[in-house]
Amino acid sequence: MTPNASTKSPWLGHGLYLLIMAVLVSGIYLSGQRINYTWNWERLWPHVIDTTPQDVLAHSDGTAWIDENGQLTVEPDAGGEPQLVPVGYELLVMDGDMVFQGDTIAQQHGWRFGTIAIGLWVTIKISVVSLVFAILLGVIFGLMRISEKVVLRDLAITYIEIIRGTPLLVQIFIVYFFIGTVFDLDRFTAGVAALAIFTGAYVAEIVRAGIQSIPPGQMEAARSLGMNYVQAMVYVIMPQAIQRTLPPLAGQFINLIKDSSLVSVISITDLSKAGREVVSGNFAPFEVWFTVALLYLLITGLLSLLIQRLEKRMAADA
Repeated sequence: MTPNASTKSPWLGHGLYLLIMAVLVSGIYLSGQRINYTWNWERLWPHVIDTTPQDVLAHSDGTAWIDENGQLTVEPDAGGEPQLVPVGYELLVMDGDMVFQGDTIAQQHGWRFGTIAIGLWVTIKISVVSLVFAILLGVIFGLMRISEKVVLRDLAITYIEIIRGTPLLVQIFIVYFFIGTVFDLDRFTAGVAALAIFTGAYVAEIVRAGIQSIPPGQMEAARSLGMNYVQAMVYVIMPQAIQRTLPPLAGQFINLIKDSSLVSVISITDLSKAGREVVSGNFAPFEVWFTVALLYLLITGLLSLLIQRLEKRMAADA
């Protein structure tokens, strides 16, 4: 191949890629036009970043008093604790006014996270915590899976086969309604436990395959240098195994993020459940679900990029 041809071929490939993407985007746009759907993106944004004023309602019948600092106090007619409105709120009553329970007495201006943004944060939090525990379980049971001790190997095989052979949805129900009741677990903890146990079984098999892919001579060479079994695993075998298992681990971690949507069955308001709540309230299904899909893609894309960077760095250090 001539140097001139080698420099032109990447640009040809990029051009074909852009052409294919343009065709796909045009197809999606034309499909949207054919279904005769009115897009209402403005209905979506308050559920991401909410800038509407938040009303402060009177807790009971009483009298409004405003001090020299601008703080509003509502003294209940029937006695009890007065209602205080912090300084900085826009007051909608005057000093000495009578107010009734449920009246709007002030408004708070500014921005706050909407339902979708809060659901995104819950998804990220539950995915990260589950990922940490899944890695710990995967490494432990992966090492047990190749152990020379029969009892450890049998326990690992039992755990892996049971978890991989049953649906995640069923496991979430069992962890929350059975194990969670026995140990008094809250919804978030039960969801993390179910996801970590489920993903840990797959990580264990990936770790096992990665370790067994290393030639036995590596362990023998490490032991001949005076290392014990643990030192040989930590300093010789595991670094090579981790480098080989990063691609399948990346795929499993991405599946974990997507599988986290199932925790909504135990009333955890993650990104998917937040999307359903928004759809039921504003009747903009396509806008909401496209946004939810884009946010999931953003999370998984960042994770994939991070693992690719880690893979390249480990390859360079090898």
